[in-house]
Amino acid sequence: MKNSFRGRLSILGSLCLLAYLGISSFQKNEHQRWGQALLDSLTESQKHEASNALAGLQIDPELEITTFATEPMLKNPTNMDIDSKGRVWITEAFNYRPAIAGNPTNPAGDRIIILEDTNGDGKADKEKVFYQSPELNAPLGIAVLDSMVIVAQSPYIWRLYDDNHDDKADRKEIMFQGIGGEQHDHGAHAFTFGPDGKLYFNLGNEGKQLLDAKGKPVLDQDGDIIGPNKYKQGMVFRCNVDGSNVECLGQNFRNNFEVAVDSYGAIWQSDNDDDGNKGVRINSVFEHGNYGYTDEMTGEGWSVNRTNMESEIPLQHWHLNDPGVVPNLLQTGSGSPTGILVYEGQLLPAKFQNQIIHADAGPNVVRAYPTKAQGAGYTASIINLVEGVKDQWFRPADVTVAPDGSIFIADWYDPGVGGHQAGDQNKGRIYRIAPKNTPYLIKKLHLGSPMGAITALFNPNLATRYVGYKALQSFGEKATKDIAAVYQNEKNPRLKARLFWLLAQGPDGLSYIDKALTNPSVEWLMMAIRAMKTRPFDAWKAIAQRVVKDVDFQVKRELAIALHHVKNTEADAIWAALASQHGGGDRWYLEAIGIGADRLWDARLAAYLALKPADSPAFRDIIFRARTPLANAYLFQFLKEAKPLNEKLRYFRALDFIPGDEKSALLIQLINTHLKQDAAATLIAIRHLAPEYIQKNALARKTVIGLLPKSDVDEFTKLIEKYNLVELKPELMKIILGNKGGRQAAKSLYALAGGNDFINKTFAQGNNTVKRSIIDAIRWHGSKESIALLSQTMLNNKLELIVRKDAAKGIGNSYPAGEDFVLKALKDKQIPANLIPSVVESVSKAWRKGVRVEANTYLSATQSNTKTKHPALNDLINLKGVAKNGIKVFVEQCAMCHQINNEGIDFGPKLSEIGSKLSKEGMYLSILHPNAGIGFGYETFEITTKKGDVYQGIVTSKNETDIILKLPGGSIQNFKTSALKSVKQIDNSMMPDGLADGMSTTELTDLVEYLSTLKKK
Repeated sequence: MKNSFRGRLSILGSLCLLAYLGISSFQKNEHQRWGQALLDSLTESQKHEASNALAGLQIDPELEITTFATEPMLKNPTNMDIDSKGRVWITEAFNYRPAIAGNPTNPAGDRIIILEDTNGDGKADKEKVFYQSPELNAPLGIAVLDSMVIVAQSPYIWRLYDDNHDDKADRKEIMFQGIGGEQHDHGAHAFTFGPDGKLYFNLGNEGKQLLDAKGKPVLDQDGDIIGPNKYKQGMVFRCNVDGSNVECLGQNFRNNFEVAVDSYGAIWQSDNDDDGNKGVRINSVFEHGNYGYTDEMTGEGWSVNRTNMESEIPLQHWHLNDPGVVPNLLQTGSGSPTGILVYEGQLLPAKFQNQIIHADAGPNVVRAYPTKAQGAGYTASIINLVEGVKDQWFRPADVTVAPDGSIFIADWYDPGVGGHQAGDQNKGRIYRIAPKNTPYLIKKLHLGSPMGAITALFNPNLATRYVGYKALQSFGEKATKDIAAVYQNEKNPRLKARLFWLLAQGPDGLSYIDKALTNPSVEWLMMAIRAMKTRPFDAWKAIAQRVVKDVDFQVKRELAIALHHVKNTEADAIWAALASQHGGGDRWYLEAIGIGADRLWDARLAAYLALKPADSPAFRDIIFRARTPLANAYLFQFLKEAKPLNEKLRYFRALDFIPGDEKSALLIQLINTHLKQDAAATLIAIRHLAPEYIQKNALARKTVIGLLPKSDVDEFTKLIEKYNLVELKPELMKIILGNKGGRQAAKSLYALAGGNDFINKTFAQGNNTVKRSIIDAIRWHGSKESIALLSQTMLNNKLELIVRKDAAKGIGNSYPAGEDFVLKALKDKQIPANLIPSVVESVSKAWRKGVRVEANTYLSATQSNTKTKHPALNDLINLKGVAKNGIKVFVEQCAMCHQINNEGIDFGPKLSEIGSKLSKEGMYLSILHPNAGIGFGYETFEITTKKGDVYQGIVTSKNETDIILKLPGGSIQNFKTSALKSVKQIDNSMMPDGLADGMSTTELTDLVEYLSTLKKK
C-alpha cells in the first residue's frame, strides 16, 4: 500500500509538471502553488526519487528541462562528454573517498558508461559500459575524441582507445602522471578540444606537477620543468593531441575544474575560494597570467597580512591589489564551481548564444555570464539557466553542448558537494535543456568529403568539431581549396574563425593572418595575434609594428601578451610603445603589459623610460607593475611626496616584487629623512625591509631598533621576531611582566636564540608576581620548553601553592601538546592529589571532547562518557527544529571554530551562507561524521619541530621558508621550515568527532534548522 501511494504521488508530480510547461501566466502561478503543495506533501525520501527529479528545479521561462537519464542507469556522475552521435559519456564515482566517508565500494571499480537514446524520445534507453576497472577510481574528467577517450583521475591522465569501434576500451595508456594524490578533487581535471586543433586542460591546486608517461618531468614552453619551483597552485595548459608541446597558460588558481575555449581562441575558466569566503570567480585567462590565489613572491596564503590589502575578504582572497595579478571577470559569492563551456550553438535563445555557461554545484545552479568588453578587459552579468530552488540535492557537476545545440547537465545529486564525501552513492541524473517541444535529433555526419568534414567542424558540439578537424587534416592539400572557398563566403564569424585556424597553420598561414588583421572585428584581430605568435618573432615583427598603433585596447592587450619572453630590442620598442599608450586605470591592460615584460623588465622599462614619459597616473601604474631596480628611484620619489599614506600603500607593496638590496637601503634612508614624524608610515616602511639586509647591516639594524613601535605591543613583538633582534629580549620580558600582550611576547621570545634560557632564568629569580605573569604568558605556547617549565613549577613543593596552582591550571591550555601531557600525567599518577582539579580545569575547554571526558574521570569515578543517542538520519531530516533556539546552540557549540557574518572564531569554514550550499541532510552528515567530509584547505596537519614539539592545526600559508598554522580557537603559530622535523597531513578533521554527542536531539535539530536559514541574499 505504501509503495502504491508513493507511486501515485510520483505520477501526480509528473502530470503537474507536464501541465505546468505550456500554460498561461495565471495558470502557471496556480500550478506552481499546486506543485509546491505536492512537493510539501512528500516525505524527504520521496522528494529525492527519480520520478520527482524535475519538481524542485526552476528553468529559464524560454526553455524546457527534461530528464535524459536517472538512477539506476547511472550513479554519481562527475564529468560528461557527448560524442558526435549524440551519445552521453559519463564518468562515475561510486568509489569516491571510501576510506574517509566509510562508504561501501564496488571492487570491480568505477565505470565509464555510454548512454544512448535509440528511439528519438529524448530519453536514454540504452546503456553500455565502455570501461570498468579497479584502477578506475572516481575519475573527474572525460573527453571523447573519436576512438580516443581521455580520462583524468589523479594522479593519472589516461588515454583509452576503442580500436575496433565496438564501444569497449581495447587498451589504456598513460598520457600524464604524478598529479596530486589518489582521488584528489583538486588534481587532474577535464580536457577540451580547442579551435587551433590543440587540447586545453587544467590542474587544481593539488596538481603541483606534470610528469610524462615514463615519469619524467614535462617541460613547458620555456624548457622549464612544470612544477612548484616555477608555478604556483592551479594551472591551465595547452598541448598537442598526442600530449607533446605542453604550454602552461596560467597559474595560481585554486580548484580550477574545467577550461572553455571559444572559436577565437579566448580562454575562460572558474575556480573557488577557501570554503565560506564568498570568492567564487570567473576568469578570462590571459596567457601566462598569475591569478593571485597565493602571494606571487612568497607563496603565502591570502589571509597573511600585507600592505595595501583589499578591504573585503572575497577580494583579499585573490591578491587583487598586488602588481602582477590579473583581475577577475566576475565574483559570484559562495559555491563549488565545476563544468564550464562557451555556447556557440543557435538552438538556445539569443541571450545564451556565444556566452559562457557554467555549472556551480554549491548554490545548485547553472548560469550564463554574458560578457561585454571594457577597455582591455571585460564586465559580465548573470542569467540563471536552471536552479535547484526547491531541491538542494541538485549538484550540477558538468554542462555540455550536444550536436543538436541543446545543453546537457550532469547532476551528481547529493546532499553535499563532494568535499571528500558522498552522502548518497546511488543517485545521479542527466538533464537536457532545449526550447520547448524540441526533439533530440542528431544528423548523420558525412566525413568522406572535405565539405562534409567542414559541416562537422561547424557543429556546436566539440566532439563533432574534433572529427571534422581531424578529417580535414587527413585530406591535406586536397581539402585546402574547399576550406578556402567556404572561408571566403562564410558569413558567421565564429564558423569562419574555425576555418581560419586551419588555414593559418598551412603554408600560406602568415598571409591569412596578415589579412585577418585588417578585419574590423576586434575578436578577429585578437584571434589573428594569437595565431601569429605561434611563429618566430622575426616572422611577425613587421605586423606587430603596424598593429601597435591599433586603437582598440583589447587588441593591444593581445599584442602585449604575445611579447611574453620575446627577447629582442625591436620587441622592447614595441612593448614600450604599448606601455606608453596605457591611459591609467585599466588594470587589465596594465597586467597584459606586465605579462609582456616578464623576465625582461630591465630592457623593457629602459625602452619605456627612453621615451621620456610624463609623470601621470599611467606612468605610475607602469612603475608600480615593474620588476626591476630601475623602478626604485621613481617609487621612492612617490613615497617622499606629501600625500596621504593610503595613496602610497601600493608603492610600498610594489617594493616586495623588486629584487636586490637597494630597496632596503633606500627604505632606511627614507625612514631617516622623510618619515620620522609619521609613525604609521615608518612602521610600514620597516615591514618592507628584507630581514637578511637587517642581519648584515649594523646601521640599518640600529635604525630599526630605535624606531620599533613600542606602543603597538603586538606589532613590536612580531617585528623583534621577524628581524631576530636578540638584544631586545629584556623588552619582550617587560611586556610579559606587564600582563598585556604577554602571549605574543612569549612566543617571540621562545623564537629568539637563548630565549628559553632567558625565560627560565627570569622565572627562577623572580618573585611570585613575576612567576605568575610568566606562567600566564607561556601556558598557550605548547613547546617542550614551556610545558617543562609549567610541569616543574607544578611539582616543585618549595614554591607557594598559588604559583603551583597557576601552572596546573595552565598546563593543558595548549593543543595538542599540553592536552596530551595532561592525559598522560593523570594516567601515570604524576599529579599531586591536591592539584588534580586544577589540572583537569586546564583542559575543561579543550575542543576535543575525548580529552575533556577522560580528564574528568580522574575527578570522580562516577563520571562517565555519556553519549546522546540520536535518531537515524532519515528520521532526523523529518524533524523540525526552532531556528532562533539554534543560534544559542551555535554560540555554545560551534562559534569557537566557525564564523557567521564575522561573529565567532575564524578557524574552520565560514558558515554565513551554508544554507545555500548544503541541504539539511548534508549538514547532519557533516556534524555527525566530520571525518567523512573535510573541506579542502581545512585538512588537519601535524607539525613536529626538530626540538620534538608537536602541533596540530590548519596550514593557512606555506612557502619554502615559512609555514603558518592556525590552531583551534583561531590562534596562529609561525614556523621556519628549517626548524621542522616533519609536516604531515592526518585523516581526522579538526572538527571534533562526537560533537553531536554533547547535544540533545532537540539542540541538534535546532542548530541545523538555524544553519539552514543562512542563505545567500
